[in-house]
Amino acid sequence: MGIAELLGVDKLIKFGQVVKQIGGVRAVLKQRYMMDVTRAGTLVGEDKFGNKYFEDNSFFMPRNRWVQYPDRVWLDYDASQIPPEWHRWLHHISNETPVEKPPNNPHWVLQHEENLSIIPEKKYVPYSTTRAKIEGWQPGQSKQA
Repeated sequence: MGIAELLGVDKLIKFGQVVKQIGGVRAVLKQRYMMDVTRAGTLVGEDKFGNKYFEDNSFFMPRNRWVQYPDRVWLDYDASQIPPEWHRWLHHISNETPVEKPPNNPHWVLQHEENLSIIPEKKYVPYSTTRAKIEGWQPGQSKQA
């Protein structure tokens, strides 16, 4: 164990390399705000939604792969925005990325869509075909028998 390790200088050097790889202090603060973690890795690929997938094998196994959502999503991200082929890679079901081995989906397989319940124009609103058992009184209405 050297003097640099005792004083923690090696940690500062590694932090400086991470800041440089991410793109500066401003990018680090943005990533820290968005993901609650500061880490840099190699860009493995990008999907059709703009999600970027990274890998860094210096972390332990389940934490070495992650996704960065695009800026248009900001803080409204959820797991349905990740396509199934990238989900396989992200959760260590497969080691090949969809860039290395593209999926061969049959013609009957639907294209992946994110959960649309956040968007008011596209969300499903159920309606009832039966009359309500109890109806509230509205002023100005005549009494019904």
